[in-house]
Amino acid sequence: MRRSLLNPILAFVVLIILIISFNYVGNTIDNYFPAQKPEEITSMSIGDTVLTGMKVIDDAKIRKVPVIYHPEYLMSLFQEEKYLPIINGLLTGALETPISQMASGSISPQGVAQGFEGPGFLSVKGQQLVVNPPQTFVWAYKTGYTVGVKTENGVEIRNGGTSGKVIKEVAESDINNNTIPQDYVSITTFKNWYNKANVGNYIYLDYSLAGFNDGRNQVTPDQIETFFGESVVTYMKNYPGGSPVMAYMGNHTENVTITYSQSLGSYPEYGDYSRAYNAKAFAMAWNGTIIPPKTGSSGKENIGFDPCPDPNATGGYATHGVCPAARALRGATTGSGLPLPSGILWGELSVAYDTSPTVGVKVYNTNDYPIKIVMWTEGSGAGLVVYGRVVKLT
Repeated sequence: MRRSLLNPILAFVVLIILIISFNYVGNTIDNYFPAQKPEEITSMSIGDTVLTGMKVIDDAKIRKVPVIYHPEYLMSLFQEEKYLPIINGLLTGALETPISQMASGSISPQGVAQGFEGPGFLSVKGQQLVVNPPQTFVWAYKTGYTVGVKTENGVEIRNGGTSGKVIKEVAESDINNNTIPQDYVSITTFKNWYNKANVGNYIYLDYSLAGFNDGRNQVTPDQIETFFGESVVTYMKNYPGGSPVMAYMGNHTENVTITYSQSLGSYPEYGDYSRAYNAKAFAMAWNGTIIPPKTGSSGKENIGFDPCPDPNATGGYATHGVCPAARALRGATTGSGLPLPSGILWGELSVAYDTSPTVGVKVYNTNDYPIKIVMWTEGSGAGLVVYGRVVKLT
């Protein structure tokens, strides 16, 4: 009787000793092998752009631990409905660390991004892997990415700038529509460049978005439409390299701060028809330009103008008609509290003869919020009226 009573007591004592021993060994092992860092289990780089539904955790990178040291992981895995890892853990004695131990609610137990709208980005908060949702406004800069570098026998196509990886070599005889990227440079323009360039000269063929205001990583050309939409790619094609690009806008309001207008007037010696054409082109070049806070932007670069005869201009021609349009832009920007755009002068002659009305003019937004330039025209010929407007985005 006494022996039968002692056996359970002895077994209980042995169990307690084993638990204490395993706990001690587990803690000792944890000291030698610190917990896995969140960035060690990602399927992409910290800072990369993420959309809802994307897999952000690589299951193969998740460390396994002895089940006897972390029996609480069984419950966590059960809650994550990972039944196969539970069975494997019980059979092998080793469990994978539950995702809930290393990731937040923005990442599902299956390692998939969830619970946000728009283009977020992968980040680490404390000891948790998270996906930061996008701010209301996300912008970056149009940055050269794919370049063509002239060689002795043709051209090298490189990704990542002139010192980037060579992805293709094209012989001079093979330069055509199928071998040269043409999203930004036509094959005619490329051939003209090639015929004049020296060995080692380069030309930008495609652009990324880099220098994001929220700190996320560069987005390469092949990802821009996926993450931000076709309209952003279209916007980038219209503006020169280095321009700020509003990549994403969440729910916001638009409020007109000021509208300013200028009449074209008649100067038949310069050709009123061409002047009206140029004023419309100027308005087209600037209409829809979005300028994030503390940045500056030029107008569209792919807008053509009609030369007007002027004996005082270099070469005997000038883009008359842009001055009234520039005065409308000047009145709208300075009237809303912004500085005088660079490339625009005070007075009737608001754009110098040698200044491009688009890329040679730059509007600076000194506000803490984005603005949008809206320009349009009404009427025709000498009776044309040009309107400039600054819209506040909040």
